[in-house]
Amino acid sequence: MPKDTFFNLPKEKQERIIEAAIDEFSTHPFHQARVTAIAEQAGIAVGSFYQYFEDKMDLYKYLMELLVEKKISYINRDMIENRDKYDFFQLLREAYLSGFRFAKENPRLLPIGMMLTNDKELYQKIYGEHENKGADFFLQLLEYGKAQGAVDPAIDLRIAAKLLTGMSFSLTDFIYEDGKLDLDDMAIIDQMLYFVENGLKKK
Repeated sequence: MPKDTFFNLPKEKQERIIEAAIDEFSTHPFHQARVTAIAEQAGIAVGSFYQYFEDKMDLYKYLMELLVEKKISYINRDMIENRDKYDFFQLLREAYLSGFRFAKENPRLLPIGMMLTNDKELYQKIYGEHENKGADFFLQLLEYGKAQGAVDPAIDLRIAAKLLTGMSFSLTDFIYEDGKLDLDDMAIIDQMLYFVENGLKKK
């Protein structure tokens, strides 16, 4: 997390540093991104950067936390708006479509995610820190599905939420392998959702 000195800055200056970080990390993989470039674009001294963050990783982790929270907030808003329009499994699919819409509406952020996916060691580190947020999101959705009568009451929702989180993250390799994100990739998500709804056993 950033140091207290960062949070004591005026909001405008905080946002300027974050915007500079987005520009740098969206055009360079983490290990090639430069603190000097971020500081220069943000209009701060390099020495000041280290008064605000321990190092580049500290800034990157904070940036990823902001982006994850922004995405979950976006999807949650869509879920609230659409909850009465769909049954549970349609709503679950809509959550993924909402994630696609978020990516399309925030094109500067997509390259950050794609480059992170290509760095397996870094990806595992970042995924581990945000796994619980994803599980909490799916848990709330599953609780709604159980209340609706769509989810088997014998299922442990915490385990199901963790499995959904893991499956979602594990599919990023397939989704990003063509170097872009578009609605054609929903075919991959639909395969996962078919498995979630129907299981492995032949009916």
